[in-house]
Amino acid sequence: MFTHDPAFDAGSERLASLPLCDVRLQRDARFAWLVLIPRVEGAREIEDLVAADRSTLMDEIVLAGRAVRAVGEALGRPVDKLNVGALGNVTPQLHVHVVGRRVDDAAWPGPVWGFGAATDYNAGDLARVREAAMAVLGG
Repeated sequence: MFTHDPAFDAGSERLASLPLCDVRLQRDARFAWLVLIPRVEGAREIEDLVAADRSTLMDEIVLAGRAVRAVGEALGRPVDKLNVGALGNVTPQLHVHVVGRRVDDAAWPGPVWGFGAATDYNAGDLARVREAAMAVLGG
């Protein structure tokens, strides 16, 4: 049975389940940010996925990008650029970050990882973000 690393619970919350991945909202209101976690036990790298799952992952990254853009729109901060990364240096379980960036965001043009302290969503923004993302993700 698949379980995600408990480290994901500290900074994100569950949004949806796609055919391959669980989708989580990163709780940092500074950035429109989703995390995809493939439900493949023991996977640490994209190369650990079979070819069909790698293809599905790419499709789900594209869908998550659309959802991230919807989140940015819901917050009145349209996304200028999508960043996609499968780092895993801190949490080695395979996961992919899909982050909406703006030229005026706090970390631009550098990476968002490790930049300052996360700012959690207020209740109203969280509700708007969840609704916008789910409208794209289908749920």
